[in-house]
Amino acid sequence: MQGSVLDAKSFPVLFDSSRIEKKDVLYGTYLPSTKLTGNYRICANLDTSEPNHAKIKQFLLNLLSSRKDQIIPAFRTSFVAPLFAKLESQITSNGQSDFNKLNDKFALEFLGDAYFGSSPSKTGLDLQTNATKWLFLQLAPLISKLIPFCFLEDLLLHTFPYPPFLVKSDYNALYSYFRSVGGDAVDNLATQAGLPREEAIHNLLYATIFNAYGGFKVLLPTILKWLAFSSSDTDLHARIASEVRSAVGGENGQLTITALEKMDLIRSVVYEALRIDPPVQFQYGHAKKDFILESHDAAFQVRKGEMIFGYQPFATTDSRVYGSNAREFVPDRFVGDNGRLLKYVWWSNGPETEDPTVGNKQCAGKDFVVLVARLFVAELFMRYDSFTAVVGKFLLGAQVTFTSVDKAKAKIA
Repeated sequence: MQGSVLDAKSFPVLFDSSRIEKKDVLYGTYLPSTKLTGNYRICANLDTSEPNHAKIKQFLLNLLSSRKDQIIPAFRTSFVAPLFAKLESQITSNGQSDFNKLNDKFALEFLGDAYFGSSPSKTGLDLQTNATKWLFLQLAPLISKLIPFCFLEDLLLHTFPYPPFLVKSDYNALYSYFRSVGGDAVDNLATQAGLPREEAIHNLLYATIFNAYGGFKVLLPTILKWLAFSSSDTDLHARIASEVRSAVGGENGQLTITALEKMDLIRSVVYEALRIDPPVQFQYGHAKKDFILESHDAAFQVRKGEMIFGYQPFATTDSRVYGSNAREFVPDRFVGDNGRLLKYVWWSNGPETEDPTVGNKQCAGKDFVVLVARLFVAELFMRYDSFTAVVGKFLLGAQVTFTSVDKAKAKIA
């Protein structure tokens, strides 16, 4: 038996570890082979009640904490500078620039630099194709509208899992990179968490490539999509640019954490994008016991063992929480919010007002993701007064093609 939670009152049950088990339900009823993850069940597929969950989660939290001071420098040198240089060059020569392709290339470089101080290219590697193939093999059953004919798509993508040997060499290439550059993190932080070396490396690979890299492949184009839709609203772009330059001006022209914290509109834009278009839309869990589940309008009996399914975009556009414009992108919705609405933003597998811990299933990189998203918008409008782009659909997210950028005319105060 299976039930669905679709409003803001019932959806949070999926985060209640006392009532919901998250063992092997990341993908719903489909579970990729552990041969794709070094024969280990990685942290995302473990329930909080399983002993290894706390060890792996603590290891990942410790890694993120140990590298917090490297995030902004790595983002600027490995992502922002090369990406925008390439973007401008392509617009000049071709009249357009495919942001998704640039994002895919430089996001992986940034993550390697931010987490380990060594991007793939610095070690002479180009792992983008390896990472994309490995991701596709796991996500293929969730993809729709990739193949023109529905019956053919169901046959090729949704009927049987692809055999892991198809990406064995790709995974081995990724593993070799992480074993090499992640040595210090594994030897020190994993040991502190009581996690075996091999298991730590495979979890590090999964967290970096599937969670972080896979997430940025979707999130940054999504944010750009909503900003592009607002390109005719020159006031929004002008307001963001003004906010960024004013805040940075107070920091001697540097984009610092202090400056970023002054950018309330950018913060709101990022949260609004995460609310209306969460990177992971489907969430699942099995009932650990019998209980009564309440929605806005009714109450339902849930039996132990039943699967509960949540479609997040329904719950995060609940008009009883967000009002009559719940399905609209409102850039300043979260300005001055102080948590009143943020507690209903659940993209990270938990409320935005709470923190990831070893005792919950909230994304370990929750704060890292939000920080990078805010940095991206700030860097964009430090450079440009406005931009235009064509937006389409691509696999699990948006396809964004820049058609013009209006370089900043006003100097930073």
